[in-house]
Amino acid sequence: MRNLICIISILALTLSVNAQKLVDSEVPRAVKSKFAEMYPNITSVKWEMENGKYEAGFKQSGTETSVLFEANGAHVQTEIEIPVSGLPSAIIEYAAKNLGGQKIREAAEITSADGTVSYEAEIGKTDYLFDANGKLIRKSADSSDNDDDK
Repeated sequence: MRNLICIISILALTLSVNAQKLVDSEVPRAVKSKFAEMYPNITSVKWEMENGKYEAGFKQSGTETSVLFEANGAHVQTEIEIPVSGLPSAIIEYAAKNLGGQKIREAAEITSADGTVSYEAEIGKTDYLFDANGKLIRKSADSSDNDDDK
């Protein structure tokens, strides 16, 4: 979960941001309502604040998932952890060619509210964001390296 939170931070911001844990009563009704509409069968949710946005973290069918919302309940993006083998081959090739043989530790598929898909690859202590075609968008140091959710 810690890496999933970091991935959301990188996508939501160009600067590093620390997540602030929230209790259910601190989450706006509109956000909880939209979440319940999107995921009616999910009952165990961890809420966090990410630079003014509300993040719901949970497991869906055993897969780490997080969803980001505006305070008014508008859906921003959904992130699902995927196996490294699920990344587009261009991303795996980029890592092999440009990162001295470092292994991709974790991967995620991110879908924005408008349907745009991107991918996150954690390599060493850096998170790399790629577009759906495997083109590097940006990289950022992993600022959320704690084991709270393990």
